[in-house]
Amino acid sequence: MTAKRKIEVFSAGCQVCQEAVEQVKQLACPSCEVQVLDMQDPAIAARAKTLNIRSLPAVAIDGQLADCCAGRGLDEGKLRAAGIGQQLS
Repeated sequence: MTAKRKIEVFSAGCQVCQEAVEQVKQLACPSCEVQVLDMQDPAIAARAKTLNIRSLPAVAIDGQLADCCAGRGLDEGKLRAAGIGQQLS
């Protein structure tokens, strides 16, 4: 039996996520097992939280969040610097 690389694509089902799913599937080789995971499922959302997924789409490879997907998400400091929370005069 040959080993497989486990690829998890976390998706919200939107067009951007669908494009990411298609890209991952096109890049995958016979050694890759691609799973598309629906973030509407509470168990999947809990799994995403353990991987520190903060925005979608996101890809995990063999249980590790891919570098391209890490560190994304809302940044309160940057939002405030852009003006959120500051009353207009």
